[in-house]
Amino acid sequence: MRDDPRLPSTPGFWRSPLRGPWFTSVLGLVLLVGITLLFVTGLLSYAAYNPDLSPVNDKTPDKGLLGFYLFAWPTDPHWLYRLNQGVHVTLGITLVPVLLAKLWSVVPRLFTLPPARSLAHAAERISLLLLVGGGLFEFVTGVLNVQLDYVFPGSFYPLHFYGAWVFFAAFVAHAVLKLPAALRALRQLRAEPDSDLVSPRPAAPTVSRRGALWFVGGGSLLLFVTTVGQTLGGPLRGTALLAPHGRDPGSGPNGFQINKTAAYAGIDAAETGAQAWRLVVTGRTGTVRLSRADLLQLPLHSAALPIACVEGWSTSDQWWRGVRLRDLAALVGYDREDPPDVFVESLQRHGAFRRAALRANQVADPRSLLALYVNGEELSPDHGHPARVIVPAAPGVLNTKWVARLTFGDL
Repeated sequence: MRDDPRLPSTPGFWRSPLRGPWFTSVLGLVLLVGITLLFVTGLLSYAAYNPDLSPVNDKTPDKGLLGFYLFAWPTDPHWLYRLNQGVHVTLGITLVPVLLAKLWSVVPRLFTLPPARSLAHAAERISLLLLVGGGLFEFVTGVLNVQLDYVFPGSFYPLHFYGAWVFFAAFVAHAVLKLPAALRALRQLRAEPDSDLVSPRPAAPTVSRRGALWFVGGGSLLLFVTTVGQTLGGPLRGTALLAPHGRDPGSGPNGFQINKTAAYAGIDAAETGAQAWRLVVTGRTGTVRLSRADLLQLPLHSAALPIACVEGWSTSDQWWRGVRLRDLAALVGYDREDPPDVFVESLQRHGAFRRAALRANQVADPRSLLALYVNGEELSPDHGHPARVIVPAAPGVLNTKWVARLTFGDL
């Protein structure tokens, strides 16, 4: 059966003249750089949620040593998360053609018989299963998250986090084993005749290996152009065809992207009206209740900040105006120059991150606001009326909308 040319386990079954060490090595080195950058930006995105600050923010409580890199996420520069997540998502989508081409280039090895020639060979095959399976899992779940299409079981947050560690561990092991051979293959344009990737009876070529690489690169460039606009904004935002969310609620001062509308979050207009809504602020000296009119009597400050979401889309800088978080901390007994952490709760009753924790360094930043206005106009219901949090460099989900309660103290 191993000599039957009709079976994929037979080398003669695979007849493309493109396959070979050189073609596979070029794709592999591109992925070596790209996937490493994806992993680093993914860890930074995870750290931006400050999962060690509060169980509310931490969706992976059993992470153990995998949380060793966590640190207090900075607030400078204010576009830090916008850049990090834009790179993470745009690069991930751009690498899809490269990943698929790489898998195509080595597919004959998946059918090699016998499946394990030795214990070491069996271990290598298992690592390849983790590598291929983990890579497909990470890319598929990432693309689905960008589309807000959660068809997979469980929460995206822990699935993508633990999947990334499994995939990257297998990726590093594979890279260490294969890098010397890949560098040797790149030094020559002709495939090694004894390679198991080279067909013993190749078909007539219809395109050169360089032409195939240009085709893969063109696919990546097309995905880049149809994705990057969601981060860069401006005229390119209209080209972000693969990032259709970040819904635009229309024109005017409130006419910039959102994920959750007030209707989706179940916000009743009656509970956000002037007569009903009160902000409850709790801290060292007790609790105060503030109406929107009370907040307007406090010193108001402005800051130009973007909103950047984990799915990769972001707004340009919007002009927010409201009360500094550190000034609200001072109302309940804290030094405004050295405020504590804060626990923020929304009127939203269901869904992830309706409650969130912010670190003391985020509260202390003078640009961190309980915003009441944006671009010179009151917040619209979809942007969090009557009040929302806006913090420099924080993920969008931590900029809580429809704020109902602020609890200051060490968390």
